[in-house]
Amino acid sequence: MLSCNDLFNLSNASDAGIFDGLSFPWEVLPRIKEYVLFRLDRTGVTTVRQDGEVLRKTCVLYQGEVLTDHLHFEPGDVTKGRFKVYYRDELLVGASVVYAGACLFDNDISLGTGVVVEPGALIKGPTMIGDFSEVRQGAYIRGNCLVGRSCVVGHVTEIKNAVMLDQAKAGHFAYIGDSILGRDTNLGAGTKLANLKFIPGPTRIQVGGEVHLVNLHKFGAILGDYVQTGCNSVTNPGTVLGRRSLVGPNETVASGYYPPHSIILTG
Repeated sequence: MLSCNDLFNLSNASDAGIFDGLSFPWEVLPRIKEYVLFRLDRTGVTTVRQDGEVLRKTCVLYQGEVLTDHLHFEPGDVTKGRFKVYYRDELLVGASVVYAGACLFDNDISLGTGVVVEPGALIKGPTMIGDFSEVRQGAYIRGNCLVGRSCVVGHVTEIKNAVMLDQAKAGHFAYIGDSILGRDTNLGAGTKLANLKFIPGPTRIQVGGEVHLVNLHKFGAILGDYVQTGCNSVTNPGTVLGRRSLVGPNETVASGYYPPHSIILTG
């Protein structure tokens, strides 16, 4: 058996509740939308919205207010709380910034404290983005997304129906479809987590002597805590990587389960 706790340390995780009552980690994928809508109903949505239009003026969200004038920024590492926002020379601790040129597509979007959304990013709901996370220029968040604390959704990175646990980072040109990234995972530039099989049918996941048939139309990859992938690597649909596994650059990872500390490097 492969439980969620085998792959992830869920203690103090921002949204560990999404795993409650599940036997296997891939059972999270069909419940992401419902869970995010449930959380949005309790936490509320962001107060910055332009009905799908590009934001024309940079906005700061601070203690329920939206500020657009007399602002000054000192850029720094967003994920470490070093991006500073000033209003009339007053430091606004925990303020979030949505730059002009970003697009918040609908109502069902929530931004935590200290979040920065750069110009050119497009976010669709339902989506929750945790505290001190960064959505970089050109990112495309397609909805049904749960992004944890201190995460990076990077330049030209696309994500849909996916979970990023705290400190997960996909900094450059990644595709994350129907997938889960564990705590402190890092995707090298150009990593693609493919999610649709050419030949329809269940995905076969063998763990020891036990075989699981996963009947999901789309199933990308599940990466345990501290997994790292090299640049331009690709995982086939239905890949499960145990904690602290490493994927070399330009590797194509076959579907299936890989135990903790696996090193996938053929070159």
